[in-house]
Parts: sequence; C-alpha cells; structure tokens
Amino acid sequence: MTTAHPSDIDVADEASLPAPVVLAIATQKGGVGKTTTTVNLGARLSMAGYNVLIVDLEPQAQAGTALGITLGGHEDEAANEAELQRSLGYILQMALQKFPRPHLKQAMFDRTDEVLGDFEGHGQLCVLASEEASMSAAQNAFVTKPYKEIVTLRHLLLQEARGFHFVLIDTPPAVSHLNAVALAAADFVVTVCIPEYQSIKGALVLSAATHAIATNTQGVCEPQLLGALLNRSNPESAWTAQDVDIRNAMIGDGINAEPGRGLFPFVTDVRRDVRISESYIHGRPAVTRFPNHSCGKQYTGVVEEILDRIQLPRQKWTIADPVLVEENVDA
Repeated sequence: MTTAHPSDIDVADEASLPAPVVLAIATQKGGVGKTTTTVNLGARLSMAGYNVLIVDLEPQAQAGTALGITLGGHEDEAANEAELQRSLGYILQMALQKFPRPHLKQAMFDRTDEVLGDFEGHGQLCVLASEEASMSAAQNAFVTKPYKEIVTLRHLLLQEARGFHFVLIDTPPAVSHLNAVALAAADFVVTVCIPEYQSIKGALVLSAATHAIATNTQGVCEPQLLGALLNRSNPESAWTAQDVDIRNAMIGDGINAEPGRGLFPFVTDVRRDVRISESYIHGRPAVTRFPNHSCGKQYTGVVEEILDRIQLPRQKWTIADPVLVEENVDA
C-alpha cells in the first residue's frame, strides 16, 4: 500500500530550512544486510525526534518494501503510471535530461503514522521509493553522461530535502554508477560487514572508493567514511578464529588508518536475529517492532555512535578494540 504525499512540508518555504546530513549505507558485497541496516537506523533516528528521509537507490527497491511501499502494484494502469512517476529512478532520469519532473517532496511517501505511531516525540519518516525498470534506466543514463553528473542526487537532496535532519541512502551492492552517485551525495558513509572474509575485502575497497570521490569530483563532493557496522555477528561466547580475524581486519591500522587500511568499526555489533529479517514482510523495521529487545537496543547503540562521530573529529572516535586470539577464542 502507498500513502499520500507528506502534507506538513511546505515546498515554497524550503529555501529557509537547513540542509540535511546525508549518510550513504554502502557495501561492495550483496547479502550483508545493508537495506535492513538502512531502514532500522533511519527509523531509530526518527524515534529520537529527527525528521528522516530514506532514499532507495537500489534497483531491487527493497528499502521501500521494508517500509511498506511497493510501486506499480495496481491493477489500474493509469494509477501505476502516476505512481511510477514518483519513483526515484524516473526523477533521476528527468533531472539528467533537464526535463520537468516531480519535486522530491511531491514524490516521497510519508510513513510516519504507519511506522512510528506508537512512539511519542517522534520525528517524520519518509521514503523516496524505487522501482526496478526506472532505476535500471537511470543507471544506464548515468553511464552515457559525463562523470560530473554523479553529483545530481546530491544537488537534488540539498535543494529539495531541506527540513529533514537526516537522509539515509540505501545503495546498490556493487561498483557501479549508482554506487558512485550515492557516495557523491553523502556527507558520511557507513559500510556494513558480516563475519565473512569477502565482506571485509569489499568494505576496504569501498573505503578507497569513498576517498576517491573528492578527487574525481574536484572537491565538489567530500564524503567521509564514518565507520563499519559488523552485522549478523555471533555472540562472544561463540567466536571462532575467523570471527576474531574479521574483527581485527576491520580495525586494521586503527583510528589513524589511511583509506583501505581500516574501517573504524563501531563498538556496537548487530547480532543475528530472526526478528530483524522477519520484520521486512511487515513493512516495519525491527527497531520499531522490538525496541526493547536486543535488536532494538543494538540499533540504538549504533545510532548513538553515529551521532557522536558526526560531531567529533576522527581522532576522538571510540572504535572497537582488537581481540587477542589466545585470551578470547578457541581456534
């Protein structure tokens, strides 16, 4: 089901509103829980009183579905066409070609009541939804344009998402033009790893790619890697030698690591929990369904670390400690 446009944001007054802080949740490997991380962090920020926009830049459109929005599912073709013109892929295509298009605030879906209705003092939670065909076409359009056009989404968000405190972008899990568009749009980048060696390698590649955006855009965009979240982690009592290797690889050279030499891992992990994946089919993030369970508390911990890191220089961040195999784990 879809919902009406956000009704309490006046497009005409937006120039006087502050621009949002933009975070891209990005990986170079699929299947690590990037989408669930995006929607749970976004929902938890909204629970804390912030106005949050989730941007679904993924052709598979899973972030929208996780918040109860699926575009183009009507039997009426006219209704489908009108709805697909609110898709982010369509908006990006029109923006690249300088054609008329919906304003972002006319295209987004407000999920505040459905997702946060049980919580007092919450902010707003909206989503810019995606759809496979139009987003795939947008990706192809970026391929044909000069590289400088990767700043398109950032310009749109800074101009048309004013009034939101945070924008969280769910990105494709691959080296692609859309991934570059997301990194260029971001002030900060959070990457997601799981207890598998491949995910660390991909995250280190992403670290280097994030750093390269400033050079490739001649300083127009300067995203900063904010850190890596270890997702679907095992409890400490069940750690293996591989778990320890992965945790230590994330730390790398520590707080002074150069791009590709460390990921500044958050102290808080998100453990394996069926409640997180099961919440997807309900169109509500686990953090809103189970706020007082371990999964809800873990996302709360990650959000607190993110807010701290945004405010502090990197040298003052608290990152996860290295693990000594001999003392903490059996091989």
